[in-house]
Amino acid sequence: MAFDLAIVESIPGWLTQKESSLLYHLAKRCTGNGVIVEIGSWKGKSTVCLAQGSRDGAGVQVHAIDPFTGSSEHGDVFTFPEFQRNIAHSGIASLVTPHQKISKEAALGWTKPIELLWIDGAHEEEFVRLDYTLWSPHLVPGGVIAFHDSTDPGVWPIIDTYLFTGNSFRRIRFIDGITYAIKGKPIPGGNAIMMRVRDIKYALWKTRDTWRKRRRKKQSAHEFRQ
Repeated sequence: MAFDLAIVESIPGWLTQKESSLLYHLAKRCTGNGVIVEIGSWKGKSTVCLAQGSRDGAGVQVHAIDPFTGSSEHGDVFTFPEFQRNIAHSGIASLVTPHQKISKEAALGWTKPIELLWIDGAHEEEFVRLDYTLWSPHLVPGGVIAFHDSTDPGVWPIIDTYLFTGNSFRRIRFIDGITYAIKGKPIPGGNAIMMRVRDIKYALWKTRDTWRKRRRKKQSAHEFRQ
């Protein structure tokens, strides 16, 4: 089967089409040496991307970890029923194991090796750091770690510390707001070069993204007045 972008686009969330496609292909490449872990599921948009990729690959189980109560900016919400409906509608429910818990609670007693770790939970720096320190030790050699919203002030320092200036990841790449890397010893100087490339690329990407958001806001205001 092929990636069904239409289903993904029907689910509320904050992924660009390029980001959705990346998650699909990262999951599809998983071989079964470990499971897929998603920190932050919201209503299931990224979960469906990962599960579709798994379905078309080795059938690796996707563990979706989220209390389904949103982040601080969302107010009083509970998205688990909508998450369940979206997963069922997408036809990939057998590949998804939801954990209705915060990351710290789900990590207690966790023993499964992880082949793909997708971190998109609370974006405050302390929580991003906690997600990394709790879950990255389970990542198998050659496994992939991916962060969303890389330019966010709470996410950026963690990526810099553990990916670009650390010594545990190689082949760091970025697509729109996602930064991802392979667990393994980096080529000397390689990550420093990619860090400079990242700085230029994300400066341009963030400028375009800000412009797009302003344009959408103006369009929404115009439609509201009409």
